[in-house]
Amino acid sequence: MIGPTCIIQARMSSTRLPGKVLMQLGAHSVLELVLRRLARSRHLVQLVVATTTEPEDDAIVTACSRLSLAKPIEVHRGSLTDVLSRYVGAASAFGGDPLIRVTSDCPLIDPGVIDSMLERFAQGDCDYLSNAIERTFPRGLDAEVFSKDALMRAAGLAQQPHEREHVTPFIYQHPERFRLQHWVRETNRSDLRWTLDTPEDLAFLAAFMQRIQMLGHNVVDIDIETLLKIFDSAPELAQINQHIQQKSLHA
Repeated sequence: MIGPTCIIQARMSSTRLPGKVLMQLGAHSVLELVLRRLARSRHLVQLVVATTTEPEDDAIVTACSRLSLAKPIEVHRGSLTDVLSRYVGAASAFGGDPLIRVTSDCPLIDPGVIDSMLERFAQGDCDYLSNAIERTFPRGLDAEVFSKDALMRAAGLAQQPHEREHVTPFIYQHPERFRLQHWVRETNRSDLRWTLDTPEDLAFLAAFMQRIQMLGHNVVDIDIETLLKIFDSAPELAQINQHIQQKSLHA
């Protein structure tokens, strides 16, 4: 059986910042940085980029084909709007259990956090584990771990548009059907915005990464605790994008 598999959803047609996943942050595109950081995970067996069948997403397929990392990178193409079905297609095509959901607009995603979540999930008392429902991590380090069975059950039952578009709402909004657990930090840093959705976010990430490199760190392998120390040492960084409001998930 194929082990833990991370499915990364990616598309070029972002509403607030089109093409963001292939924008450059230093030496790497945003998507490449996500994949390079995830490839450092000790527990992930493979990475699957789940993109769409839209012609503009050919560029994502091409970008993935040019990468050679320590873990296999596969690509699955599916529906633009029914992302839940896209995840089912990716899971069916390449296997893997449990599955980890990450989005491609999180260039600072931390493989150590994902490994810790996978170790917690392996205790066997939950179907779904998230660090993004009870928020204590910076936005942009979001990850969800769930069983393939939970994904397939949700896909068969979810009918509302937001349940299909956002993949996991049917799971975490139905605790009577699924065993849910939350992964939290001892110190709450959920006020921080390290994701990419607007030009201001791009400016913040570029400035943050410039400071990381200036201090002699590699943006591919730096961990969350070091990132937090660097961030806290430069309070001016927070002024760039902390006013941005996250798009809401409409139930």
